[in-house]
Amino acid sequence: MRLDKFLKVSRIIKRRTIANEISSEGHIAINGKKAKPSSVLKVGDQITIYFAKKEVVYEVLELKDSTKKEDATKMFKVLSEKMRVE
Repeated sequence: MRLDKFLKVSRIIKRRTIANEISSEGHIAINGKKAKPSSVLKVGDQITIYFAKKEVVYEVLELKDSTKKEDATKMFKVLSEKMRVE
């Protein structure tokens, strides 16, 4: 599954176009490597998102083409969340 689609379906990021923009700008890494919107995800991959003031690491648990809102959080697990110092 593409990175931008996973972020939208899992509701980590609300819109696919925004997920596409953020990853194009280099704010997302998969397993420690900068990711493009078209990067392919597998179960077990770690996604790091560099938000404005924090860095969040997620683990991919499931890949689904669509899901209900209440089931979206079952697609990933938050491994760490820390404030960024710039």
